[in-house]
Amino acid sequence: MSSAPIGIFDSGVGGLSVWRQVVHHLPGESVIYLADQAHVPYGQRSAAEIQAYCAEIARHLLALGCKAIVVACNTASAVALEPLRLALPQLPILGLEPAVKPAVALTRTGVVGVMATPATFQGELYRATVGRWAGDVRVVEQVCIGLADLVEVGELEGERCDALLRSFLDPMLAAGADTIVLGCTHYPFVIEAIRRLVGPALAVLDPAPAVARHLGEVLDGAGLLSTASGSPQHRFFTSGESGSFDRALARLVGARAASECVAWQHGHLQRL
Repeated sequence: MSSAPIGIFDSGVGGLSVWRQVVHHLPGESVIYLADQAHVPYGQRSAAEIQAYCAEIARHLLALGCKAIVVACNTASAVALEPLRLALPQLPILGLEPAVKPAVALTRTGVVGVMATPATFQGELYRATVGRWAGDVRVVEQVCIGLADLVEVGELEGERCDALLRSFLDPMLAAGADTIVLGCTHYPFVIEAIRRLVGPALAVLDPAPAVARHLGEVLDGAGLLSTASGSPQHRFFTSGESGSFDRALARLVGARAASECVAWQHGHLQRL
């Protein structure tokens, strides 16, 4: 089973920011990535919808032989991670939570900004994280409607991207934030634009590297690290249009592959 693939999923291309870190930190592992672009973005959907999508995607990845699953979406992690773990106790399932703990350790002003979707801010996982680690630090929550959509279509720079980013960054800066947490896996793809706009004095935190390292620890502890010889195999699935996904794959992470399509039929995923 150690040679089985790792499953990673997101509503779209954002989770590729986690995929690239997993591939970097665990170069011997094969990975299956599934983008549920039929329902992107998750951030404005109900908790019940997201939980239903995630349960079916996890079932699909399990049927493909995955030995572990990474929910590479902060929104999905916020509302569906615990239900998934309860439904599939035999499977290591990791999620994402905003990097509040390291942000609290870094801040000098005592103000931390978090960029995320409404569903992430409303989720119990986020609330528990802030309650556990924020202490006396003020956390400024910035809802970023539309930013994931720009990343999905590949608009990572330019006037429209800068204007949208400024509308999110300015309130956090005005509140005194000196550390900004990226609370959506789409956002690391505009991290250079953010850094250009806020300047070098502000720390901008991407949680993906820590998730990849933690995944390695979990697999090692369970005896599931790959011992296979030869090159790992990476497969990509999308419930959207494969051509646009393949172009995003090449543009965002430099991977050139032909994705496979899946379709939603009566609430279930089917291979095409």
